[in-house]
Amino acid sequence: MSDTPRSVVVIGASQTAAVAARTLRRRGFDGGIVLVGDEPHAPYQRPPLSKELLEGAADDSDAALLTEQWCRDNAVELRLGTPARRIDTAAGAVELADGTTVPGDRFLLATGASARRLPGVAEDDERIVHLRGLDDALRLRSLLRPGGRLVIVGAGFVGSEVASTALARGVRPVVIEQAPVPQARVLGEEMGAFCADVQRAAGVELHTGETVASVRTGPDGVVVTTESGLRVEGDAVVVAVGAVPNTAVARASGIAVENGVLVDERCRTSVPGIFAAGDVANHRHPVYGRWVRVEHFDNANKQGMVAAKNILGRPAVHGDPHWFWSDQFGLNLQHVGHARSWDRLVVRGSVAERDFTAFYLEEGVLRAAFAAERGGDVMAAKELIARGAAPDPARLADEDVDLAELAGQADEAAAEPALAGGK
Repeated sequence: MSDTPRSVVVIGASQTAAVAARTLRRRGFDGGIVLVGDEPHAPYQRPPLSKELLEGAADDSDAALLTEQWCRDNAVELRLGTPARRIDTAAGAVELADGTTVPGDRFLLATGASARRLPGVAEDDERIVHLRGLDDALRLRSLLRPGGRLVIVGAGFVGSEVASTALARGVRPVVIEQAPVPQARVLGEEMGAFCADVQRAAGVELHTGETVASVRTGPDGVVVTTESGLRVEGDAVVVAVGAVPNTAVARASGIAVENGVLVDERCRTSVPGIFAAGDVANHRHPVYGRWVRVEHFDNANKQGMVAAKNILGRPAVHGDPHWFWSDQFGLNLQHVGHARSWDRLVVRGSVAERDFTAFYLEEGVLRAAFAAERGGDVMAAKELIARGAAPDPARLADEDVDLAELAGQADEAAAEPALAGGK
């Protein structure tokens, strides 16, 4: 296989695909680029779907990533509205659902993820929305009428953002969450309780520890019933219970799959010449030393760039700690890192005043941080996490200690063994 590809086919016209296409052109690639997408829409941003676009402060054109003019100017072909079936590596082509093929000699899987479904819940009812794509957001926006009532299943970040947006539009949100607190798996009980307090103080009717048993719709609205007997009525229901990676194309192409498409630190799959990035990629992260799959905007960008560079034969590694943000209920919340089994939580600032950063440590090593209104702290924590730092918990909590200074000290500590070994 030649080191320099003649053509690149990206399966999935997504955020990752748009970033990869831009990176390829910016790096001087002058071969063919084709983006194949299931949806009829050109690549667009997903974060506004639960915020600005849903609120009506932006329209679908504001979310666009690649305009038709840019694609014409940069010779990027869009094959939209036709799903891909598999990559025929022997023939060097992508087979589409309509029977046509798209030839290429490098391939990038950017197929993303689909909204997780609740068993027994209809998928084609206008009043039931699984918010994942642009059409979902536009349909939900039409259902949000002032004075109405919206039922939201799932108190994760998407569900919480929808609740916040509903309130801003004069809609009363009712949130049903299976766990004892929102975001229990990611944030833990203490920070999850903080998120619950924020929602309730804003006016959200939040029910935790409730498992949905049924969702019924009628001409006048929906009725959601839980296993405990809770009965909630509303005009519509949003199901926001996570997402499932879209691995069908990878499986049909003989690519290794386990909770997503398995890729190494360079976004390479088990099949030479095929890469994967974004929500679908289960990435062997060099900082954490384990497989990690996340569904974050920043990760889609970073992996899209790394995949494009490696497609061109220019080695690049994706090793950044994962970072994401959420704007809800007048707060900016940010999270960085990946803590699987932390044993200590250190708080800097005031949780009561909603101005703090919580640091998650595993055996003394900083693995993650969660912050309200403290973006600067999160960026400093990102540096510490990337270095595998084990900062003094007392200094982490001390407002008078500059976190950037701690990051610098971590650099010095890492350099000392190398200097000693050279003597």
